[in-house]
Amino acid sequence: MENKYSSWHHPYKIATAYKKKVAYFSMEFGIDQAFNIYSGGLGFLAGSHMRSGFELKQNMIGIGMLWKYGYYDQARNDDQTLRTEFNEKTFDFLEDTGIEVEVQLHDNPHVKVRAYVLKPEIFGTVPMYFLSTDVEGNDHLSRTITNHLYDANEVTRVSQSIVLGIGGAKVVEALGGSDVYHLNEGHGLPAFYYLRDQGVKKNQLVFTTHTPEKAGNEERDARHLNRCGFFGRNLNEEELQKEMVNGGMVNYTVAALRMAKKANAVSKLHAKVAKDMWKDYPGTCPIIPITNAQNQSFWQDKVVKRTWERKQVKAYQKRKLELKQDLFNEVALQTGKTMDPKVLTFVWARRFAGYKRADLLLHDLQRFEKLISNAKYPVQIIWAGKPYPYDFYAIDIFNHLVNYSKQKPNLAVLTGYEIDLSRRLKDGSDVWLNTPRITREASGTSGMTAAMNGSVNVSINDGWIPEFQKNGKNCFVLPEVDYKIPHWDQDKMDADNLYDILENKVIPTYYDAPEKWQDIVFKAMDGVIPAFTSHRMADQYYKKLF
Repeated sequence: MENKYSSWHHPYKIATAYKKKVAYFSMEFGIDQAFNIYSGGLGFLAGSHMRSGFELKQNMIGIGMLWKYGYYDQARNDDQTLRTEFNEKTFDFLEDTGIEVEVQLHDNPHVKVRAYVLKPEIFGTVPMYFLSTDVEGNDHLSRTITNHLYDANEVTRVSQSIVLGIGGAKVVEALGGSDVYHLNEGHGLPAFYYLRDQGVKKNQLVFTTHTPEKAGNEERDARHLNRCGFFGRNLNEEELQKEMVNGGMVNYTVAALRMAKKANAVSKLHAKVAKDMWKDYPGTCPIIPITNAQNQSFWQDKVVKRTWERKQVKAYQKRKLELKQDLFNEVALQTGKTMDPKVLTFVWARRFAGYKRADLLLHDLQRFEKLISNAKYPVQIIWAGKPYPYDFYAIDIFNHLVNYSKQKPNLAVLTGYEIDLSRRLKDGSDVWLNTPRITREASGTSGMTAAMNGSVNVSINDGWIPEFQKNGKNCFVLPEVDYKIPHWDQDKMDADNLYDILENKVIPTYYDAPEKWQDIVFKAMDGVIPAFTSHRMADQYYKKLF
């Protein structure tokens, strides 16, 4: 039987405003807990975009990778510290499209890439195609390329980019081609080289840059990439020289900015930072801001939504207590601790990375101990998040928090930070802590879905927050420190400011002025919806980028 998804197909009538065919390439998509092949924010963002594309009836498809072992499963050693597990994933809701293409990797010109479709009716997304090299006829090494998201082996990482980029572009060709090719971050860069050689015009290529972090803007040796087959064919010396920056390197972001007609950053502040970062490289395209967002129908609790729309305070508060209890059942299951739904609960949960400073609260232990042992104003704190499996600095912070919180009844560190736990933490927290070093967080979308569910942001003024915040009215914002001063000094000042805000504003408001607290909760929802919902974002991508 011919699969109708072996050519470009949507099960709905395309909305007139979104007629252009768009292929959206991303290394990870966070769509549903049952489909755990993502690592963090980039995936959550892409997943929300695919859902809104479906809800708005856009003529878009997603191109991603079918990771055999996902990212990793977060488990515990016998002392509760972090253990990384790699377990094979199988998803019976994916269908083989029958599309198989070949890419050249190193000296092997015939690595097979197979495309599996995720149909729209499964999770409510646009049609999505997931690529795998775990295909009959491939040699063992080729079959392992799609094993691990963000593989630590450099050669495998490059191969993954080629499979996503060139393999993905060939799959789109097999589907009948696209009007616009969109790279969500630089991982799929080989697509642009391949498509350019196929005669696809510059005005059909667009790009999103997601991070000011050096590690997020890959840079690799140009000659090595050429040997790997990164450019879709072997570039001669003269062609290679054109691609080189910074002494013989190819910077994925710079290359994408040079080949695309237009690019976007993921918040207004990030657009300024990104323009400044890349201004010294000639030939780059304009960078416009399109602020990240999250899908409201997926992330916002239905009862919370109804009580907010009708401004029913009592019904909202009853629901919030239920949601807190649901989260605390998970805390009890994982840690054996009993938390109280009536107590003010802080959550710090996101990808564990050094610059995000999960342990900022512990900067001054005397002050912290005082904060968590105040009988008049009790608090509970929960941390969760996945470090990169080989980021030993971040894993060390995670384990430090585990060991510190073991003896404290009102502190907990949870494992298994994926979509389901993320939802529970947002639904069940009163305060959402966001403490990156300033200018380092391009957007930071978790605070948006937290606000949708009545969790009040306490945040550094970075990423999306400057566009949303009315300090003291819909969130609490730390005073800005100079990001150019040494990290040690920044961390000290930010920690002191954080303690001040919690001790003098956040905690007393919650306990002594509950009406005011409730007003902040609803005002945050007013401020986040619809401005930070992915319907607005998916619409802007079509109108401003595509």
